[in-house]
Amino acid sequence: MTPQASPSGLKTGLSLEQRLSATRGRPSGFDLLRVVLATSVVVWHTVVVSYGIGIQDAILASRLRFAPALILPMFFALSGFLVAGSLQRTRTLVVFLGLRILRIFPALAVETTLSALVLGPLLTSFSLQEYFSSPQLYTYLWNLVGYVHLELPGVFWTNPHPAVVNGQLWTVPYELECYVLLAALALIPFFSFRRIILLAVIFGQLAFAWRAIFGAAYTDSLIPGRVLVFSFVAGVAVYVYRQVIPWNRGLALGTFLLSVILLNVHGGAYFVAVPVAYLTVYVGLLNPKKPRFLGDGDYSYGIFLYGYPIQQAIASLGTWTHSWYLNLLLSFPIIVLFAMLSWHGVEKHALKLRHPLAKWDAAWLKWGSLNKAQVTETGS
Repeated sequence: MTPQASPSGLKTGLSLEQRLSATRGRPSGFDLLRVVLATSVVVWHTVVVSYGIGIQDAILASRLRFAPALILPMFFALSGFLVAGSLQRTRTLVVFLGLRILRIFPALAVETTLSALVLGPLLTSFSLQEYFSSPQLYTYLWNLVGYVHLELPGVFWTNPHPAVVNGQLWTVPYELECYVLLAALALIPFFSFRRIILLAVIFGQLAFAWRAIFGAAYTDSLIPGRVLVFSFVAGVAVYVYRQVIPWNRGLALGTFLLSVILLNVHGGAYFVAVPVAYLTVYVGLLNPKKPRFLGDGDYSYGIFLYGYPIQQAIASLGTWTHSWYLNLLLSFPIIVLFAMLSWHGVEKHALKLRHPLAKWDAAWLKWGSLNKAQVTETGS
């Protein structure tokens, strides 16, 4: 069947794989969606840094809950879809995990160091001697390796959301868990990877259904961390089955409405991963013109990393900054500047190390092939 053009000019009847091929494997939708989601995280955080945790909880108890609750599952589903592609292109799991390390840890290490050694000493209510002798400072440095700690000695203690320097980093351990889980699933013998992922989605959803019906209610004020991991797995599944899943606007609208309903129902977050994954991939496969200022940069990670500490720094200037729109107006240009510096000064250069990793990958496989040939020849 030949895909037909819709009145908007988009072809209908395409699979996700065909749509991906039509954009030559690089749809701009994913790049733009990453930036939009990272910016949405910043906008959401203006509430808590300006007014404190009480207003945030009030919004999460209202019919507007779906708006902030949708952001992180979409982020993780997007990551699952794209990382599954990386896994397919990578021939060894060592290189796959190495690429993930290069993407996360260099920028995280720089942000952690700047927070601990520049932001902290400038804004702490302690003396510098007290600050640098506090065990809390050295505990905070565990962030360098993804063991998250949110507080620095004497920093932001009088803010509406007191003491928290890097509130956004709570998701990092779950992201690392996603990569380890995906590598583990890829190692399971006897079954094809496609079947393993399908089974992971089926049994994962059954486990969450059991939890929603018979288990205790989740205590996370926004969304359970394990739902984020499952959203990642659902994103991987959408990639693995992209040849048979349609790219359909009506289906995307349906999954959006279903996600909104689920996120406004008690316990509904346990069922949201699969519809959110489809919605995320549909939007990512759109191919609008990319704004010129983005160029070839990916500023989303930098926006995510630097958003909270900069917003908290603005809030620490006084009560006149404790308005969500004023905090956003003052902080966002600074956040974007640091995100650009992070990409061009750290992240882009760290990713260049993927070329030595690729050479190592090829050398390892060549060595393995030679050994296998020698064993076969000896056996014969």
